[in-house]
Amino acid sequence: MCICIHCHYVDRCTTYHAVEAQHQQPHLTLTPDFEPQGPQINVNIRNGGTEMEWDVVGCQSFQEERNKWARLRPYEAVPT
Repeated sequence: MCICIHCHYVDRCTTYHAVEAQHQQPHLTLTPDFEPQGPQINVNIRNGGTEMEWDVVGCQSFQEERNKWARLRPYEAVPT
């Protein structure tokens, strides 16, 4: 699971913005202005390379704010 959903910066982060694009999901913001330090991304390739899942699993800039993503999108399912 992407740690970003519990990060204070999720709605401003350029890395999370890129992950949203890879997953073809609506952006939390169209103009992210926070450049995180040292994000670590796992990319899982499935179905013979036709499907890719990106998850941020570490980041030096991570600042925990539990359920931040859910508060920003209260009626949507939290990404897994």
